[in-house]
Amino acid sequence: MRGSEYSSLKAFAAIAQHRSFSGAARDIGVSASALSQIIRDLEKRLGVRLFNRTTRSVTLTDAGGRLLDRILPLFEEFDAALEDIGSLRDKPSGTLRICAQHMAISYLIQPMLPRFQELYPDIVLELISDEAIDDIFARGFDAGVRLGEYIEKDMIAIRIGPDLRQVAVATPDYLRKYGTPQTPNDLQHHCCMTWKQPGRETLYNWEFAKDGKWFEVAVRGSLMVSDCGVALRAARDGMGITLWMEEWVQDDIRNGKLVPLLQDWSPPFPGFYLFHPSRRQVPANLRAFIDVLKTATNVPSHGPQLEDTLYRVSG
Repeated sequence: MRGSEYSSLKAFAAIAQHRSFSGAARDIGVSASALSQIIRDLEKRLGVRLFNRTTRSVTLTDAGGRLLDRILPLFEEFDAALEDIGSLRDKPSGTLRICAQHMAISYLIQPMLPRFQELYPDIVLELISDEAIDDIFARGFDAGVRLGEYIEKDMIAIRIGPDLRQVAVATPDYLRKYGTPQTPNDLQHHCCMTWKQPGRETLYNWEFAKDGKWFEVAVRGSLMVSDCGVALRAARDGMGITLWMEEWVQDDIRNGKLVPLLQDWSPPFPGFYLFHPSRRQVPANLRAFIDVLKTATNVPSHGPQLEDTLYRVSG
């Protein structure tokens, strides 16, 4: 149906319901003469007369009555559909699909879930843990959460956590047996828990910095994983050295279960961001998720600029 046909049928329905051209014209916001022309054009296209018009009354012909009976339910469905979509602006609901790195789910998202469910019980949150660096929007996700260095520059990125510092850690027993590395290059002589990102053939090279310059060290060991959490558990069991966010192993460090290594080579870097592809028409359920997440992680929800600049860890 062309736009002009839809408008003509809406005009026809308004006249039929008002039983008056002047009343329908006021309702639609056009002149009575313009409305008469619309109906004449519609009757000409259809090849039938829709109204019997006299100086005192406007009544439907048999053809007009049959047409009205067919189109009124359709208009009611259109109106209901638009009202349903419009309500999403005010009452967040529906399914929200978020793809996030495992560490972000564990340390940032999981703690805020009870509050989010309490505030927005009509939102169904589909939260997928995935380390793959690919186009999540092609897979139907509404937003993702990653470290800033892994986000494409054309995304809208919203900071949801503090700066992070990644340090190498090992148990005291391991270090007593095999010694303590003094420089990142010493790691090549140790058993390190290596990590391979899903979808990539090469291992992740550990990243360090000195005097503002980042560099990578290729480490090796007897355990290769795709889940960083497995590497941390292996390090806690004394199997070797792993790399982890210092903020998230503070309890292990304080109680002496793990020892931080090479701290002088491990400066902070921007942490996790929630990202989505468009500034406009952000769904209400996504906006609600962002607001609760930023509040839970103590990131201001309002300010002069919602989006933060992204920096790559390796420069």
